[in-house]
Amino acid sequence: MGISYPELFRAFRFLVEVENGGVTVAAFSRFSGVKMEVQTLQARGGNDIRGVQGYIPVLTRFDPVTLSKGVVGDNEFLDWLFSAAAGNELGPSGRNLRRTINVIALDEKGRRGVTWSLKNAIPISYELSPMDGSRSEVLSESLTFAITGMERITNDGR
Repeated sequence: MGISYPELFRAFRFLVEVENGGVTVAAFSRFSGVKMEVQTLQARGGNDIRGVQGYIPVLTRFDPVTLSKGVVGDNEFLDWLFSAAAGNELGPSGRNLRRTINVIALDEKGRRGVTWSLKNAIPISYELSPMDGSRSEVLSESLTFAITGMERITNDGR
């Protein structure tokens, strides 16, 4: 009997959910930027007789993440972005702008696999791809979110 290895997930099979009281499911074609870094200080422990510096974790940093999709007639995400931005006469709306974004990798049968749960996401940037009459590409828009935490959850709950 051979050894059974877990199936690898494909980068093009994913789903995006935004938790906001309810759950919004969105079709994005690209997701990028997940990066977490633990910044450390080096210091010698008081009981270290060898004189070797150890590492002490002090700050955790999360890079912004970007979601891209083809332009459709839905403004839900843009309304969220605009509520975080200064308006013509007032600053940001002040309402709760932080949401959880779940990016779910799907297996070959479309079942949920690994979920990256991005905590306290707020929209910080919007970009529209260039419009060029000499090309036939799909017009796309990208939304970038600042996050303050991340959790990686497998389909067995770990």
